[in-house]
Amino acid sequence: MMQSLYTASTGMLGMQTQIDTTANNIANVNTIGFKKSRAEFADLMYHVMEYAGTSTSDVTKSPTGIEVGLGVRATAINKIFSEGSLKQTDNQLDIAITGKGFFKLELPDGTEVYSKNGAFKVDSNGTVVNSDGYTLSPAVTIPPDATNITIGTDGTVTVVQPGQTQATQVGQITTTSFINPAGLHSMGDNLYLETDSSGQPVEGTPGLDGLGVLRQGFVELSNVELVVELTDLITGQRAYDSNSKVITTSDEMLQTTNNLKR
Repeated sequence: MMQSLYTASTGMLGMQTQIDTTANNIANVNTIGFKKSRAEFADLMYHVMEYAGTSTSDVTKSPTGIEVGLGVRATAINKIFSEGSLKQTDNQLDIAITGKGFFKLELPDGTEVYSKNGAFKVDSNGTVVNSDGYTLSPAVTIPPDATNITIGTDGTVTVVQPGQTQATQVGQITTTSFINPAGLHSMGDNLYLETDSSGQPVEGTPGLDGLGVLRQGFVELSNVELVVELTDLITGQRAYDSNSKVITTSDEMLQTTNNLKR
């Protein structure tokens, strides 16, 4: 059987992975805090018919070998944590991180997760939560009679209540960084989970130790660039089509070989 059939099939599978990744990026172009992914590939092992340096005579050696590649495989789908554009919302509980850092949230079972989505709300107890009701950690509680909420660039949360002339601090928002954010596990729902590859979470005050500052009344948009994604989509489609033609050509060559028996 011709090796080209199997080699081209790995190419089709690889391009399918790229197209699937690109499709997910495009689908989330309007998802707050979404970070795009990039498929990465490497060539497979080689069938060596002759090694470079093989003696061709008593005094000469082959300058190159004869090695036939066996295809391609996906090695990683890498998250790109470049910063997305900021959109002003004027919502007092919308927060964007300008620079490095994640918001830390706590799931109902106590698991700590991380997110770039700063579109927060308050629940029936006044606790600041995300759209799914997961609590911001450390917890911040807004008094029910608060007439104004201010979130400083350093995460300080203050409120003004009726009858008071000075703001009262009710909480402190911290952010968390990782030495390798691409190693975080994507859970969906704009949430990430720590892994051995991401490194330990480093929590701190926004604006200090390399952490980004907070911007109240803004949200960070997706960092997906549609022009780039559509270009990748076309490239992947063409490559997929080319690999399918290799399979067709190989099949025709095999058919020709079979017809020699007649």
